[in-house]
Amino acid sequence: MKKAVIYVLIALSIAAGVGFFVHRQLTAGDAGYVIIGYDRWVMESSLFVMAIALVVAFVLFYFLIRVILQAMSLPKILKKRGGELRSKRSQDALITGLIESAEGNWEKAERNLIRHAADSGAPLINYLTAARAAHSRGAVEQRDEYLKLAHETMPEAELAVGLTRAELQLSNKQFEAALESLTQLNKIAPSHATVLRLTHQAYAQMEDWEGLHRLLPALHKNKVLMEAEIKLLETETYSALLKQRSETGDVTELREIWATMPGHIRASTGIQTLYFAAMIEAGAGEEVEEELRRALGEEWDETLLVLYGCIQLSDREKQLRNAETWLGPHPKDAVLFRVLGKLAIRNKQWNKARDYLEKSLEVETSVEAYQLLGDLLHRQNDFAGACHYYRNGLMFASSEVVAQIEQNPAGEIVEPVEEELVSSAAQ
Repeated sequence: MKKAVIYVLIALSIAAGVGFFVHRQLTAGDAGYVIIGYDRWVMESSLFVMAIALVVAFVLFYFLIRVILQAMSLPKILKKRGGELRSKRSQDALITGLIESAEGNWEKAERNLIRHAADSGAPLINYLTAARAAHSRGAVEQRDEYLKLAHETMPEAELAVGLTRAELQLSNKQFEAALESLTQLNKIAPSHATVLRLTHQAYAQMEDWEGLHRLLPALHKNKVLMEAEIKLLETETYSALLKQRSETGDVTELREIWATMPGHIRASTGIQTLYFAAMIEAGAGEEVEEELRRALGEEWDETLLVLYGCIQLSDREKQLRNAETWLGPHPKDAVLFRVLGKLAIRNKQWNKARDYLEKSLEVETSVEAYQLLGDLLHRQNDFAGACHYYRNGLMFASSEVVAQIEQNPAGEIVEPVEEELVSSAAQ
């Protein structure tokens, strides 16, 4: 358009110049003339008229050429304008689809997003958002189809498509399928934070502690979780692994998991309790006796103390002597007296056992102390004394049950923590 204006101005300038020249000639008395002949045809005209005719002819010729050129480029212009119109419609459809999706109108969102996805400047967004909309309305097959189209449209966005697929599969509790998707993504981006985080979620939902155990180094290295979250996850994972290994009763597996455990986790009293209880139950109590004794020396814990009393050493007298050394720093510990009484019974030191168990009851009443004293007196044929302690033990146990019922109106009886942790080992 600008060029056309320039050309017209040039033509007008030329016409003005010619008119000025002709005007000067007319005022000078010489109008001038032009003769054009061709074959038998002759055209004669004044110079002024010829100049005007040339200017008009030039202008007409110029506009004729412009019309012809515009006509030739019309298909391209129409195609361009059609593309712009489709792009605008696609953009409007994308915005509408996103709004509908945010408002929870999944079917409308899906319809708007897919209708103009092919004309979109960012079809990946259309397909991924449509996949989420289809997932939200429970159309799993349609969701997977949109994800497939997203990958075909933009193969270089495989990571984005894969993460969306895995996230939606996790949301739908398709844990095995999600793990399969994440395994493929891990080959592409093994240190990607989102891939690792979703993998952690999948393993945690499946309670696949072995998988979490393998994943822990990558979570540490890439700092996917906060330090506190990592420590909590480590504690939970190793606790679960210890429980699983204790069910098999395989001492070698228990040793292996204990050896691979980080020091700060191994120093946890709860983890130590699980490990020692598992080893004792597996018949390897003598192997952990020294370590258990060292742990008690570092931090006094009644549960560990009960576990020590569950260990069956070949040298029973030495075990009793080792336990008696704790009387100095803990002269009024009811649990220690009870454990010493149990160890004295194993050594057949009846008087010492009775003395320890009675001291335990003096400090704190317990069902186990009553039972051990009753068993001891029954073994010594003191049936009246045995019945006395059995009866007191039953009465005390009943009062505890009543107290728990009063504290828990729903009727849930809370088992003592100590008994829950070591019941199997004690047997």
